[in-house]
Amino acid sequence: MSDQEPMQASGSRLKGTTLVKPILIGNTSRSFGKKREEDGHTHSWTVYVKPYHNEDMSVWVKRVQFKLHDSYPNPTRTISKPPFEVTESGWGEFEINVKIFFHDGNEKPVNTYHVLKLFHNDGNGPVTKKVVVSEVYDEIVFNEPTSAMHQLLTQNRVSSAARQDAVHDYREMEEVTLERIAAAQRKIEQEIADLKGRIQHSKNVLPQLKAAVGELQKSSTGAVPVSTAPLSAPILVGPAAHKTHTFSEGSS
Repeated sequence: MSDQEPMQASGSRLKGTTLVKPILIGNTSRSFGKKREEDGHTHSWTVYVKPYHNEDMSVWVKRVQFKLHDSYPNPTRTISKPPFEVTESGWGEFEINVKIFFHDGNEKPVNTYHVLKLFHNDGNGPVTKKVVVSEVYDEIVFNEPTSAMHQLLTQNRVSSAARQDAVHDYREMEEVTLERIAAAQRKIEQEIADLKGRIQHSKNVLPQLKAAVGELQKSSTGAVPVSTAPLSAPILVGPAAHKTHTFSEGSS
């Protein structure tokens, strides 16, 4: 069966229906402590795609393809059953292309990538045997899936394999981030309202000032110099209102 060959009886697409599947894409790595003599490799590592929730991805995922660095033998690795992961060893970090295929060939494969991380920092620090975990939360959005794909996506079959929980609580991180964004928006909106109020106040005062100047000009009997300073001399009118706002992204 080709990559785009549809499964039988896929059915028509479900208009107005959207389904979201949260996933985790990442890698773990562990240092050997020193370079391996036979190949100079310093770490063992595993790159993976797994569900965020405890479900069997193989119900709707047909296979996952990992494209490693060309220096590896058979760099394109295809995994057709859980766990969808590849374990290798090496000494350097590089970008891994990840392609997810679905049982319903009417749904196009999803392309993404993951940057393999081997070191805790920039790679120049001390070497330890502590496990490094680098993973990201992502979502596959199925917009108007076929009826067959919809049936697969809604089965929610629990995985029988041993499961390792996500490194972070991404839902909680999302809620915290959204609240920070909302708070910043409220602050900006309040400052905009204050600025509009000051501008409107200035507009209201300006006619009164003009009228006062006009009255002074009418009552003047001659040209009386207001100041001996030349017209080009600077005039101090007082400090301008100035605010500096710094928004920092919280870290977990």
